[in-house]
Amino acid sequence: MFEVEITRNFSAAHRLDNYNGDCSRLHGHNWIVRVAAKAEKLDNIGISVDFRKLKNALDSVLAPMDHTNLNEIPAFQGANPTSEIIARHIYAEMSRAINSSSAKIAKVTVSESPGSTASYYE
Repeated sequence: MFEVEITRNFSAAHRLDNYNGDCSRLHGHNWIVRVAAKAEKLDNIGISVDFRKLKNALDSVLAPMDHTNLNEIPAFQGANPTSEIIARHIYAEMSRAINSSSAKIAKVTVSESPGSTASYYE
């Protein structure tokens, strides 16, 4: 099995409703997103999953969230935009864009600050 990973970032604000602490107030992060994809085989030139395809797909997923209040994004209506929820959302969107008979999204990891990450995978 081969696994490739890309990293991108975006800036956005959020607040956590019903949270007993500072995060209940609107605040921002410079989020770091890592997406891993897996494939069992290489293509005829030795590539498992094209980095460019992954980067373009992730850029499209992150664009609507960049420099926004995540609580106002339709994808997060009815759910706190926690790192976990954001990772699950990105995983679903990336899976729609990338998954095929030859490659699949393996895991999405979201960091809201150094040393604080959440991952989602199936």
